[in-house]
Amino acid sequence: MTSTSPDRDLRSQLETLTTEAYRPELADVDRLPTPEIARLMNAEDATVAGAVAEQVPAIAAAIDAVAERMARGGRLVYAGAGTAGRLGVLDASECPPTFNTDPARVVGLIAGGPEAMVNPVEGAEDSPELAESDLAALGLTADDTVVGISASGRTPYAVGAVAYARKHGALTVGLSCNRDSALAAAAEHGIEVVVGPEFLTGSTRLKAGTAQKLVLNMISTITMIRLGKTYGNLMVDVRASNEKLRARSRRIVAQVTGADDEAVEHALAATDGEVKNAILVLLAGVDGPTAARLLDESDGHLRAALSRAGG
Repeated sequence: MTSTSPDRDLRSQLETLTTEAYRPELADVDRLPTPEIARLMNAEDATVAGAVAEQVPAIAAAIDAVAERMARGGRLVYAGAGTAGRLGVLDASECPPTFNTDPARVVGLIAGGPEAMVNPVEGAEDSPELAESDLAALGLTADDTVVGISASGRTPYAVGAVAYARKHGALTVGLSCNRDSALAAAAEHGIEVVVGPEFLTGSTRLKAGTAQKLVLNMISTITMIRLGKTYGNLMVDVRASNEKLRARSRRIVAQVTGADDEAVEHALAATDGEVKNAILVLLAGVDGPTAARLLDESDGHLRAALSRAGG
């Protein structure tokens, strides 16, 4: 039985992708002792950071563009399928507890919807129309950013998301792990982290997934730094939603102010647990409402608020 034309076309496309290349030197890996397999995998993983480093200028340019739009009230939207989609959803879901962002400000879309986080949804990644529908539901504006994520750089859902977003005036970023990808070409900011063939042929949850996670970490974290969500390297916008984070909040306030435990507790109580506000209360000698006003006038930037207060 011969393959249909679409099948042949797809096979031809995949054969050109570095992420799909076969590693003949690993043909007998299943016969090796476990420690040796682990060492080989670890050596492969060690190359990922270097591949990301080569793309730092492109990553930084994209981050500055994202931060500019988010400062105007825009949203950061990740769109991908399979592992890439899950990584986007993961990064988005970690922004509210880490940076106290509104969950609607950083959004993760995965082809096939929430069910696809744990179970593959057949055909979802092959549908650019599904991406268009998912983004249309968000009502994109020119202040929003859509980051398409795809290891291959050809996934129709990711490419379709970027194409739709660009057509509607949103900023677009294409993150892939192959050179000259359709995804990067479709986006204003193309980021192509070429990690090479995978340890298991075509298993892009490995090096490609690690590379994508590193880049997404950079995009969200540095964007939030630019938006004043940190003070130095301290998470002063952390949302204290559990006991560990409440303890971290107290520790951060103490680190910045040098205040004793009693003063820290009093300041946090006076500011409804808001770390930045509590720091202002202690360093600027203001009350809770004044701290909130100073931060509002400073667009949430603690250093600027301290300057306004003369601290």
